Amino acid sequence: MGKGYFERVQEQTPTRFWINNVTRKQAQLAIDNGAVGCTQNPAYTWKMMENAEEKEYVDGVVKKIIAEEKDDNKALVRLQRELIGGVAKVFHPMYEKSNGKLGYVSIQGDPFNETEDAIVEYGRFNREAGENIMCKIPVVPNGLKAIETLIKERVPINATECMAARQVLDVCELYDITTKNMVNPAPLYYSVITGIFDECVKKEVAAQNIDISPDKVWIGGLAVAKKIYEIVKRRGYNCHFIGGGARGLHHFTEMVGADAVVTINWTGTADKLLEQDPPAVSRFFNPVDMEVIDELTEKIPTFKKAYYLNEIEPEEYEDYPPVVLFRSSFEDAWKNAREHIASLR
Repeated sequence: MGKGYFERVQEQTPTRFWINNVTRKQAQLAIDNGAVGCTQNPAYTWKMMENAEEKEYVDGVVKKIIAEEKDDNKALVRLQRELIGGVAKVFHPMYEKSNGKLGYVSIQGDPFNETEDAIVEYGRFNREAGENIMCKIPVVPNGLKAIETLIKERVPINATECMAARQVLDVCELYDITTKNMVNPAPLYYSVITGIFDECVKKEVAAQNIDISPDKVWIGGLAVAKKIYEIVKRRGYNCHFIGGGARGLHHFTEMVGADAVVTINWTGTADKLLEQDPPAVSRFFNPVDMEVIDELTEKIPTFKKAYYLNEIEPEEYEDYPPVVLFRSSFEDAWKNAREHIASLR
């Protein structure tokens, strides 16, 4: 039997596959098909509560937790760690075999409570679920402060909600400065959430009736990702690229060739790519026509802020439309999960 798509991508390019928001069964399926890591987000627990395969198991875990914990939100924080800790166990043999190079599973805290102290506290708490747990932290002002603290504590970091080039350079510079005198610091990955960025831009184009070809909008997030990747490599930052938030198969296939990991859901993306079995072709370094960049810049303010370093300031990160869109999906799911916990009391 021939090798599957992800196995061939891994064999022929430096691009690697991480699975996103998986059930325990999907985690093993992903590993069997070449996944070398996993990322979950604050919507994960609600997704598992709604999943026919996991619902009974999740409700059983909830009932044990609420027998001890009276606060619904604290119960949810414990539940999330328990569930993602179970996935981390599936990836742990890979982590051990690779001496900590592969097999990370990332976890993020309460999206409604993102003060510096809360993010640090969630990070420390979640790390107790396993040595291959990676703390997922948004690149906003409070998140950057928390990242600095946790870098010093040798906590592996997934710096997420990166939609603009400057966000990535801010966190890479922070990592570079903070680890300057450290021996073997824990890794930092930065997640460029290309799919959500594209979704936000499409909404902006539709809402404002912007006259621009859908083909040019289609390449927008990838153009930002390519620029970020090139600058990080040129500056020599020892940080690792994650392509995230996939909303189409192209958010994986167009990343192939990069020295990167790309996170995708099992259902609807990974399974479809395995089924379609496309050629493992490197496309990431195909250039984007500068006339396309000019038009995107001229017509779409969100793109301009993402692509040009001096068009956005750190104090804008938290309210930057693609970040707001991404975070709102987490907040909705977190609220639903908390309400479900309350219903089981």
